[in-house]
Amino acid sequence: MIDLRFYEALGPVTVRALADSAEVGGDSERMVLSAAPADRAGEGDLCYFEAKKGAQPLASAPAACIIAPSQAHLAPNAGALILSDRPRSMFARLVPALLRGRGFSPNSPAIDPSAKIEDGVRLGAGVVIGPGAQIGADSEIGPNTVIGPGVALGRRARIGARVTIGFALIGDDVNILSGAVVGEQGFGVAGDAKGLVDVPHLGRVIIQDRVTIGANSCIDRGVFDDTVIGEASKIDNLCHIAHNCIVGRGVLIAAFGGVSGSTIIGDGVTMGGRVGIGDHRKIGSGVTLAGAAVVLQDVPDKEIWSGYPAKPLRKWLREAAWLSRKAQGARNEGE
Repeated sequence: MIDLRFYEALGPVTVRALADSAEVGGDSERMVLSAAPADRAGEGDLCYFEAKKGAQPLASAPAACIIAPSQAHLAPNAGALILSDRPRSMFARLVPALLRGRGFSPNSPAIDPSAKIEDGVRLGAGVVIGPGAQIGADSEIGPNTVIGPGVALGRRARIGARVTIGFALIGDDVNILSGAVVGEQGFGVAGDAKGLVDVPHLGRVIIQDRVTIGANSCIDRGVFDDTVIGEASKIDNLCHIAHNCIVGRGVLIAAFGGVSGSTIIGDGVTMGGRVGIGDHRKIGSGVTLAGAAVVLQDVPDKEIWSGYPAKPLRKWLREAAWLSRKAQGARNEGE
């Protein structure tokens, strides 16, 4: 469900009015209120469905489902079908008519009157706090930081200068260093005959207690589900956590770390500097990823991986030693 603390509902709108240039089947006068993923869409939701080979029909009953004509039979419970060869692109183009992120009104005061600021909060020069935001007691917010509408910031937070936080719920004793950006839209792009279009991100960022986020690091909000940073995790400077990632408790991510979308990182993981993880990966609890590792596979619990592409450390060392011997032999033959 879309969190209306962060998003404004623009509907309802009929399917026909929403998709006036598309072929529509079923009840074109069905009212659409919001958007949801296909497997969780309800009677007022718009969704899209791009079925893989052998996919089962959707059990959900959305108000409208965007789907390819050849797959229309896979959405039997939808109130209406919006037919498109590029469902994801069509979805991206239609959602802005239903939902938009809450922002700042022109000429509004820097500290919105509806913001709730507890005792002992210290605000630097130029701080902006949006409507409905909540700032916990004894927190400190540095100069020129922007706290967006609806954001909840726990007690004893330390927020540096020029930080931007939006679409986020943040726990107690969190430390966010200067220049960090939390809750921006992630990198989701779809394309069709009209060109490229950004896929709307309608989720949130959840940061649990005692987390540290380094300077100039970025944590993207989810597409529908939340991006989550588990308690007591420490993220270094210049790191990036993409949309829909789940980072466990007590995770250490050194500088220049990059985690691609929808990746799950277990508790107690340690990532050296410049580690990159591909999308939709699962990194088990207690794993160590050596510096500059590029992880393109799931990693089981408690293993140590290294290399590009990353693999178990002993295997990587054996392969590196073998390659070194072969290279040395080739040089000796050349002499």
